[in-house]
Amino acid sequence: MAMEYKYIEFNEGWEFIQEGIKKLKRIVEGSPEPDFNSEERMTLYNTIYNMCTQRPPFDYSQRLYDKYGETFEEYITSAVLPSLREGQNEVIMLQVLVRSWEKHKVLETWLSRFFHYLDRYFIPRKSLRRLSDVGRNCFRDLVCRDLSANVRNAVLGLIHKEREGEQIDRALLKKVIDVFVEIGKGQMDVYIEDLEACLLKDTGEYYSRKASSWIAEEYSYADYMVKAEECLRKERESASHYLPPSSEQKLVRTVQHELFEPLADVLVRQKVTAELAPLFQHVEDSAINQASSIGAGMPAQVLITDLVELHDKYTAYVNDCFRNYYHFHKALNEAFEVFCNKVVAGSSCAELLAAFCDDLLKKGGCEKLSGDQGIEETLEKAIKTLLPYISDKDHFAEFYRKRLARRLLFDRSANKDHEKSVITKMKQQCGGQFTSKMEGMVTDWTLARDTQNSFEEYLRCNQNINPGMDLAVTVLTTGSWPSYESFNLNLPSEMRICVEIFKGYYETKTKHRKLTWVYSLGSCHIIGKFEPKTIELVVSTYQAALLLLFNTADRLSYSEISCQLNLPENALVRILHSLSCGKYKVLIKEPNTKIISPNDTFEFNSMFTDRMIRIKIPLPPVDHERKEVMKDVDKDRRYAIDAAIVRIMKSRKVFGHQELVIECVEQLRHMFKPDIKTIKKRIEDLITRDYLERDKENQKVYRYVV
Repeated sequence: MAMEYKYIEFNEGWEFIQEGIKKLKRIVEGSPEPDFNSEERMTLYNTIYNMCTQRPPFDYSQRLYDKYGETFEEYITSAVLPSLREGQNEVIMLQVLVRSWEKHKVLETWLSRFFHYLDRYFIPRKSLRRLSDVGRNCFRDLVCRDLSANVRNAVLGLIHKEREGEQIDRALLKKVIDVFVEIGKGQMDVYIEDLEACLLKDTGEYYSRKASSWIAEEYSYADYMVKAEECLRKERESASHYLPPSSEQKLVRTVQHELFEPLADVLVRQKVTAELAPLFQHVEDSAINQASSIGAGMPAQVLITDLVELHDKYTAYVNDCFRNYYHFHKALNEAFEVFCNKVVAGSSCAELLAAFCDDLLKKGGCEKLSGDQGIEETLEKAIKTLLPYISDKDHFAEFYRKRLARRLLFDRSANKDHEKSVITKMKQQCGGQFTSKMEGMVTDWTLARDTQNSFEEYLRCNQNINPGMDLAVTVLTTGSWPSYESFNLNLPSEMRICVEIFKGYYETKTKHRKLTWVYSLGSCHIIGKFEPKTIELVVSTYQAALLLLFNTADRLSYSEISCQLNLPENALVRILHSLSCGKYKVLIKEPNTKIISPNDTFEFNSMFTDRMIRIKIPLPPVDHERKEVMKDVDKDRRYAIDAAIVRIMKSRKVFGHQELVIECVEQLRHMFKPDIKTIKKRIEDLITRDYLERDKENQKVYRYVV
């Protein structure tokens, strides 16, 4: 005969469990109560187990889970909170809090053992909070959050007393802080929100007042630093006794910021500004007085040299006098960053730095150095010191590239090893992308010399090929070099023969490359047979082509010259002006005025003479380099922004507008500060070109088009 199973009713079972809980509370509170024996423990566990494993509707798992939480709420409300609200002083309140937490942990440990079946089977199946989390959350919500202001004020009060020299119970303080840390079970959210944030704020305000009072009392800088160091040492020592390591670091940073930032502002930022402002003004005045571009000559040399010396001076102060503290470095960097992005007499510091490098790397550059410092060392120091402060580094790169091209193409570079060394230093500092075009230019120039040697060997081996004059051709690749304006010049027969001969040679070397002649970069040495004496003229290719026309005619009109050379009007006017209105009047212009007009006629000046046997006839300067650089930089920036946006969207797939703009700025800021409006335009352009598309539901979200 089978025995009938007797179900446990909830009220009956809970009444028995409650008796066990009451006994546990008495034990926790220290009442004279014997501990649970093994039989009592097993009976409690089995009762809960049976109530949870009975068939529905007698499965009381959920109700027991709810009662578990209510047990903690009732205990805290009836036993813990009243003792904490009795109006005792701060120390006693903190002691009660610590004892209450210790009791709570004991209660939680025993109850979780009795209700262990819930933790093992019911809670995972229902995805509910674990029993330990339920107990700790009750304490956090009912005790810590309710009394957080009182506890926080008590903790801050004790720390303040210690700062003022009083003795405090550090062990108690550590236990209180540990309560907030332990409640999070490894997560610091409760501690950070309820204690740490206010501790850091209070610390900042305390030491801000200290710093202001020390400055107001006019302590010497040495005395100030001694006091600040002592405060910092005490804070480190105190924090190590009762704060978590993460808070200790934050606290030290807060103290450093409040104590050293005001001094850094007074001693570094303001003093650097006071020295830099007159320096920049002096350079500005010098440029105006010289009525010349700041980008060339002495002002750039003086400014960059003085900036480097000033930076070295204050860096030494920061390292030696202020123990290399971050706040002093920050003040120094901020002061230099402001001035290194100023415009001086129409030129940016990027252009000035490029001009400074150009002056030293050109032939005769070493003569401009004072002292024994070498060119390489001077350039490395200038670039390493000032380039990090320049926001638009791409401007510097483009100005430097323009000047590098002139040095290489016109044989003005003093030492090719110096050129390579400086580019290597820039590459180490700014990355390979920054110097890739410069490296390509130097490589091109080296290969061009090899090509020229090969061409000369080709002419020696083919005696029947005679260009009639010495010819040197520099073959460059398009991608690395700056873009140059060049016209479809009708070459005189003497020059045309040379071009055809070189084309024939080059076709023997490669058949897959097309030569595009850039006559604007060429130069010629022409023998001028004047009646007084023969003079060698060093002129540009355009000037040479024009002068060679007078081998077949003594007199030519403006229209005849224009027709034969096929040059645009502005270029032809410059060339004619250089030959007939400048210092060396190789041509006689009628009428004899300083302005070139279409009705003028020109005649070879057979009576021209000069004390030199070789003269260089320069073209009138055209000050459009800055505009060309800005134009090229803007174009490169558009490509860079496009590439950054596509990279970001390719990895993110879906991204919000604001987030995309922020990440784009972050990726590009090491080279330049992209304009937000430009980024928006590039996004619209990429949408038009089907790289991106707007989300149909949210127009401020973009999707990457695969």
